Formats: sequence, C-alpha cells, structure tokens
Amino acid sequence: MTMIAEQGAPAPAAARTPLLAVRGVKTYYGNIIALKGVDIDVHRGEIVTLIGANGAGKSTLMMTIFGKPQAREGSIVYDGRDITRMPTHEIARLGIAQSPEGRRVFPRMSVYENLQMGASVNNLAWFDEDLEKVCTIFPRLRERLQQRAGTLSGGEQQMLAIARALMSRPDLLLLDEPSLGLAPLIVRQIFEVIREVNAREGMTVFLVEQNAYHALKLAHRGYVMVNGLITMSGTGRELLADPQVKAAYLEGGHH
Repeated sequence: MTMIAEQGAPAPAAARTPLLAVRGVKTYYGNIIALKGVDIDVHRGEIVTLIGANGAGKSTLMMTIFGKPQAREGSIVYDGRDITRMPTHEIARLGIAQSPEGRRVFPRMSVYENLQMGASVNNLAWFDEDLEKVCTIFPRLRERLQQRAGTLSGGEQQMLAIARALMSRPDLLLLDEPSLGLAPLIVRQIFEVIREVNAREGMTVFLVEQNAYHALKLAHRGYVMVNGLITMSGTGRELLADPQVKAAYLEGGHH
C-alpha cells in the first residue's frame, strides 16, 4: 500500500485512537472474496472518503461495517467496542447510521413517516427538535412531508435518505454513493450539506463515493480501493494531486 505522508498534521493519526478501526477485514459472497484484508481508520470529527472504480468493494466494506454481510476474518472496532459479529440493529443503537447506496427510502410511506423510522432508534425522544433541524438543512423536505417518498425526485430521495440517517443522532454517518445518478447541481448541494453537518455538529462521516473529485475535495483524508484492497491513503488534497489517482479517477473531468 502506498502511504502518502501528511504534511503539517497536528498529531500522527497513529497516536490517536480511531472512532472506527477496520483491521484485516475479509468479506465473502459465498466462495468469492470481496474484501481481501482491509485496514481503515476514521477518527472522531473527520470526513474520510473511500474512492475506487465500480465493483472495487467499496459498498461491501460499508455494508460489512454495518453488519450485513458480516466479516469472515479481521475486526471492526467502533468507539472501543468490537462490533464485528453484532447484528445491524444493535450497531445502529451504538450511534452509527447509514444512508445506503440507491437511497432505499420506504416508497409507500410519507417523507414524515420515513423520518420517524430514522428517529425510532432513539424511541422518537428528540423527534420534533430533529425534524426541525433536518428541514432546515433540506428545506425541500419541509414542503414534501406528507408526500409519499416514492414520488420524490432522485435528488429529493437522496436528501431524505441522509435526513433519515441524521434523525437517529449518529456519532458516525456512513454515506454510500450519495451522488449516484444525480444532476451536478444537486450533487454540489448534497456535498455542501455533508460539509456543514461535519463543521457545525462535529459529526464524523465515512463516505464511499465514485465521484472522486468531489469526495476528495470534501474529505480530510481518503483511501483508494482496488479489487478489495486498499492501495493508497493520504489527505484529500494529497490524493487529488497524486498522478496515479488523477490518471485513474480524475481524468475526464468529474468537476
């Protein structure tokens, strides 16, 4: 793995205990190995992105962190607790929320009911307060609260998927391909929201994304995945400037 040294970092990442530590994780689909021994750290307050080509294993890693499928080898430690063998619903209660690839909103439920589903992790304890917060972040959702989620545009569904995840008040937000299939203007809005939530709330974000340019511009640190292995890591800025990353992921202008 190519390590790119961080210039002027306040303390080496190795000196701090990560909020999320993935070590030697191997995940299989039947006999096919999808993750071949993955190591990743996400520190509290960071935005960390994982980039790579389609089929590299990015979404598999995201789903493995969230317990479905479970890792066959290696460990996943969150906030000092080993969650490798935990079921998904227990992982969610620890303060991890996922906005999955393909959005996966509940199409027959209203926007309001989808947001209730997100808040149900905390028994709706802060529902009204958090509803106001996500409607401030995504004003479009306020106008659509009684509308069926399945009738929203792709961009609105992505906003709802992120808002639903935020309703559980997570310490770690997992975002899987939030820009997939969206118009450039909506993509910029979504990334701006991720930046704001991180800056204002101090929320830790782990972002899987094919749009390498936007993801690396946003992220404090990044990893590159090729065929189920991490091949490079560094700050977002360093990876943006790296010739290999440029050639593989940034040519053809994803700007």
